[in-house]
Amino acid sequence: MRVSREQVAANRARILEAASALFRARGYDAVTVADVMNAAGLTHGGFYGYFKSKDALIAQTLAHVFSQGETGSADLTHFAAGYLSPAHRDNVAAGCPTAALGAETVRQTPEARAVMAEGLKKTIERFSAGLADEAAGEARRKAIGAWSAMVGAVILARLIDDPALSDEVLEQTRAWIGDQGVGNGA
Repeated sequence: MRVSREQVAANRARILEAASALFRARGYDAVTVADVMNAAGLTHGGFYGYFKSKDALIAQTLAHVFSQGETGSADLTHFAAGYLSPAHRDNVAAGCPTAALGAETVRQTPEARAVMAEGLKKTIERFSAGLADEAAGEARRKAIGAWSAMVGAVILARLIDDPALSDEVLEQTRAWIGDQGVGNGA
């Protein structure tokens, strides 16, 4: 039985969504193609009709995840309020791909690294554009500093097994970003 183009596109989207959650939650190496296809509700044998390899799936999953975040808030203070929250920290599977997979992506294919780098570039550009009252160089410096602090804080908060200290890392990083004079609310 032949599958329609619409069904192929829907199946591919389900695979990307499943891979996105699994990779962020467990990392690339701990997730098999069978795991992804099972989570997508499809058979393992059909995988190669959609992707040529697991490496291709990784790169395309990153592109898919980053494309979903391209319309996020450009106001760093507003964005930081949600990003540096216990809810985001605790939901790795639906959270930031940079915080969840950045260190692992360094050891992936050039295609996956290029997708991650492009996603980071677009994020920095979005945040820089949100600092319209700043000179271009200063806006970019603040955007890079704030984004780096946010990603680092989420990684640290996830590593810390003391809930009070984990919350404090998030809270103090939000406060530090506000002290830097970034965002429309600063």
